[in-house]
Amino acid sequence: MARLEYRKLDEAKGFPVLYYYDLIDKDEIALRFACDYFVKEGVVYERTSCAVESSCYVIYVQIAEDEKVVEPAKPVSRNKPGIIMEVREFKEDTAHYPVVCTYVFKDDDDAILHLQSQFLYLYGREWEKTSTEIDEDRGVYVYYAQPTA
Repeated sequence: MARLEYRKLDEAKGFPVLYYYDLIDKDEIALRFACDYFVKEGVVYERTSCAVESSCYVIYVQIAEDEKVVEPAKPVSRNKPGIIMEVREFKEDTAHYPVVCTYVFKDDDDAILHLQSQFLYLYGREWEKTSTEIDEDRGVYVYYAQPTA
């Protein structure tokens, strides 16, 4: 088990810690390192970088001014235990990203591999990743993608 910190990318203020997690599993840290965005308390943060320090793992973030929370802050239904990942269709100039597919992974490794994958094949179509996020308010990872030509 390890410590993970989300720090604000603000050198003038000494990179203040926004959120921290003690005794977090390293597989979950790897999942979070793979995410471009972090949603917490109704705010969307953009990951700027990740670091491994001697005492903890760090994700540096800044508020994503041009991004909005996709869904209201109600948790995703947890009928089955595991890691939930929504695949949503990304469309330019809209705030509506329909869910294409929802995965429930029983294994951290499968979730990590999907989040890091540039392409997914769903329903006979190829989808290319545009970004990924962890929506902590809803308890779900999100993979945004567009169908390829």
